[in-house]
Amino acid sequence: MHVADEHLPISHREAGMPTALVGMLLFIASEVMFFGGLFAAYFNARAIHAGEWGPPSGAPELEMLPIALPITVILVASSFTMQFGVWAIRRGDQRAMRNWTMLTLALGVAFLIGQIYDYTTLGFGIGDGAFGTVFYTLTGFHGAHVFGGAVGLTILSARAAQGQFSSRNHVAVEAISMYWHFVDVVWIALFSTLYFLR
Repeated sequence: MHVADEHLPISHREAGMPTALVGMLLFIASEVMFFGGLFAAYFNARAIHAGEWGPPSGAPELEMLPIALPITVILVASSFTMQFGVWAIRRGDQRAMRNWTMLTLALGVAFLIGQIYDYTTLGFGIGDGAFGTVFYTLTGFHGAHVFGGAVGLTILSARAAQGQFSSRNHVAVEAISMYWHFVDVVWIALFSTLYFLR
């Protein structure tokens, strides 16, 4: 590396991937294993309780409408808005990046509110049989990850408002974007498993 490169932002040094992005990739890899274990528990419990799988007797069946499908669309849309924010800061457009990030945050919060509301309408709890336990464990841990992503988006928005990002210095935006896309992919897998493969 040339001496002059020492003063370049870490996102544009010639040697390798920025440490923050490597760290985020390793964290996501660990989260893939974590959710992989939860999905394994789900399918194991489902195989053991095959004849009686689903919400407990007296509780309504899981339905995609009116809540689950709309909040899924909201979360998937937030992945697009997050990517628009990344593209904006790569062009050096701080204002557009901040606006897209704030919209992504709003969509993430809307998803969480919808999920909490959905919990109040399901008619069963985490202690109601194996299905209730794995359902709330899977969706609850995912919701916690969305909340963590929302905290990250809030910090990004605050830093963007102070003009801390540019086309040459935006590793944090890229890292949070990777995490947010991961959270969305996990939800798509969860939604498909819970509502289509039941």
